[in-house]
Amino acid sequence: MTARMLGSAGTLAAIVGAATLMSVSTSGQSKPSAAPPLVITAYGGQPPATKFVSPKTPWGEPDLQGVWSTDDMSGVPLARPQQYGDRLYLNDEEFGARSKQIERGAQQGDEEAVGAFRFDFARRAFRQTSLIVDPPDGHMPAYTAEGLKRPMPRGTYGNGPLDGPTDFSLYERCITRGILGSTLRVIYGNGNQIVQSPGVVAITYEMIHDTRIIHTDGRPHVGSVFRQYLGNAIGRWEGDELVVETTNFTDQTAIGVNGNGNRTSTELKLTERFKRVGKDVVQYQVTVDDPVTYERPFTMSMVFTPLDGGRLLPYNCHEGNMALTQSLGGERAEDRALEEDLKKGIVRPRRPVQDGLGVGGQAVGGRGGRGGGAPGAGPQ
Repeated sequence: MTARMLGSAGTLAAIVGAATLMSVSTSGQSKPSAAPPLVITAYGGQPPATKFVSPKTPWGEPDLQGVWSTDDMSGVPLARPQQYGDRLYLNDEEFGARSKQIERGAQQGDEEAVGAFRFDFARRAFRQTSLIVDPPDGHMPAYTAEGLKRPMPRGTYGNGPLDGPTDFSLYERCITRGILGSTLRVIYGNGNQIVQSPGVVAITYEMIHDTRIIHTDGRPHVGSVFRQYLGNAIGRWEGDELVVETTNFTDQTAIGVNGNGNRTSTELKLTERFKRVGKDVVQYQVTVDDPVTYERPFTMSMVFTPLDGGRLLPYNCHEGNMALTQSLGGERAEDRALEEDLKKGIVRPRRPVQDGLGVGGQAVGGRGGRGGGAPGAGPQ
């Protein structure tokens, strides 16, 4: 967003400092990950013109700090379109077309920025044909039979009926979008801020304002009895790369855009790699391994670039979220209307939630409109 308000950098720094003071080093080390090595997609498969030397923190660790965004991943689909086959990168002609599209979008976005809110847009193009880099064909692995049984509740994105809060997604309830739901690009709110302190890294995501604390002091994961929406993240430095292994998830989150999709299991393990590969580029890669939900692990890679405006906006989700109140109220009103009609001898089908339209006025199950907006109340 063009005019970004002061975020919570001071608060976040305090959290990191407190986490450092409370940390107790142990001799335990994370088990080395079997996830594939980092794929540097930022330069389209070509080495950068000059070798980049990662900056260091005052205590000597690679410096990933900054306010980053995935806005520049606009136009890069999660799964690879068939016409690209196993090609991870666009050719020169295709890249030229994408670059012009990004340029037009940026110009249009600047021209339409007449108020405090507008949809965010990319300012630079990248050559990736898909975010998924493994399997090589760029396709999402199939769900297992068990994984197919665990769709995220559709809430106002579906036709109901809605009988209580748990019939809505965690996103609509303003609870969390999960780690990947918070990272994948949507129409706005794609900022994430990284701050560091000795032995700890913290990441705050703009939308739903989750903060992850990643310890890098050698401690082991917490016991398996402890389960969290964002799991338990343990990091280590491999040269200039931060490698983070996260376990101890609940079975209530999903890995899709805005945390939608089929819910993952408690066996989910994420292996993330962060590396600063340019002054204004952090390469981010994540391997998803959940044998209960997916037939095989898969890996996504994307770039973080500086957030336009440089500061996270407050995201007041609960304060303006009327989705649950209005939707459940409408459902109960429909219950009463059906009962009254039946007394009159009128038998009719139940009117679906929002009369067949989802959030933003797009058809339920359709792909029209600009999806991914805020729960309930519209732009926050």
